[in-house]
Amino acid sequence: MNQATQDFIRQHQDDDVRQLAFLGSKNPEVNMPFALDQIRGRQMARIKLPRWASIDGIIYPPHISMEQCSSEQTALYKAELAARLLGNSSLSSLRGEIVPQGDNSKICEFATKSTVDSEFAQNEGTCGKQQILTKTGVCVNKAKSDACSGDSVAEIEFVDLTGGFGVDFSYMAARLGAKSMYVERQKHLCEAAKENFERLGLKHVVVKNGDGVEVLHAIPNHSGLRVIYIDPARRDDAGNKVVSLQDCTPDVTRLQEEMLQKADFVIIKLSPMLDWHRAVSELRCVREVHVVSVNNECKELLLVLSARNMDENSRLRICCVNDTQSFVCDDAEMASTVTRIAAADLDSAQYLYEPNASLMKAGCFGVLSERYSVSMLSKNSHLFVSQFSVADFPGRSFRIRAVSSFNKKELKRHLQGIVKANIATRNFPLSVAELRKRLKLKDGGETYIFATTLSDDSHVLLITDKILENA
Repeated sequence: MNQATQDFIRQHQDDDVRQLAFLGSKNPEVNMPFALDQIRGRQMARIKLPRWASIDGIIYPPHISMEQCSSEQTALYKAELAARLLGNSSLSSLRGEIVPQGDNSKICEFATKSTVDSEFAQNEGTCGKQQILTKTGVCVNKAKSDACSGDSVAEIEFVDLTGGFGVDFSYMAARLGAKSMYVERQKHLCEAAKENFERLGLKHVVVKNGDGVEVLHAIPNHSGLRVIYIDPARRDDAGNKVVSLQDCTPDVTRLQEEMLQKADFVIIKLSPMLDWHRAVSELRCVREVHVVSVNNECKELLLVLSARNMDENSRLRICCVNDTQSFVCDDAEMASTVTRIAAADLDSAQYLYEPNASLMKAGCFGVLSERYSVSMLSKNSHLFVSQFSVADFPGRSFRIRAVSSFNKKELKRHLQGIVKANIATRNFPLSVAELRKRLKLKDGGETYIFATTLSDDSHVLLITDKILENA
């Protein structure tokens, strides 16, 4: 990168890249495509990867790679997960700390294996205590670029077979503190990774430009490898998204035996659209399923595989995480619990609960119903009610103000004085837009209206007030 390009990036770091694209003819010495990638990448990183954005000299990839890479919160989650699997949980990781993104977005980091539910606290000091990232401009050592020799591979304790931009790898390698290998097929990403890992102050890092499957084959059995991380590409040659395991690249169903034989633990990152039940059935030795959400949007599905100490009595652990909320159960609990269904009259229902996105994905409704003594409105509504307030429900909680049928007079009476509301539908024939038009209500305000179907197939509106956290 020449000086003209560096100066252009520095001068225009806050400008609109769409407008900057027209300045190419006026700045012939500037590598404009590269400069625009850097400006756009750093702007995205300020929200998605704030610690990376705070460090000068980070090289950002093209736009699509920035969109597809993990956020800082989810990368930290995986780092704490890997540390827990290897028994490296420090005091801060035992608390399961949280990293803020933007104003309010937070991701929970998983606590110790022995806990029933994860414990959470502020994550402000985690990276400072664990030295995940160094201060701007500080370089601890240079990332190495080793050939895939038997000696170098045999020393590796953590390998990322699908390195990409290197976000997940950087946090996991720094957290584990072991000799780690980043593997990536695309040469330009490897070159960027070398520069970035140096600026991030990562120690004991090997950058390998090559095919992850070939590197896996080169790793000898009983090499001391502790963790394999793999994030299969979820797009086909035409760029279309795929969700089945066999359609992803590489196909982990074909690699699972070799990975299980060569590492203590295998962590597989999959699309949140994937059916985790099907994935578990297609893989062997799945010990944990993690459904990770940020701001109530499901971001990742993580599977932990291990053949170590696996027997017929081993249970599958399901971990649902959304910001500061966590819910943990196992497959035996899911099989033995039955979801309570609320009576259609709702006479005793005073409170309404909407499970968070991770729970909706995992489908642990029977365990949720039993553990919190709540009843679901109907089999497919996925909304719960109770007579008494339930503290710490993993989702949103509301106080029911009124329950209305769609009788015009009844609707008019219950909606009197309401000019705007937040509307949601669950198992209901109309869309939110259609219902809003019918009710003649604007969006927003303090009122929350849920349109749903009860156990007797009747359609109702539940008019509620949101219960704020710590209220």
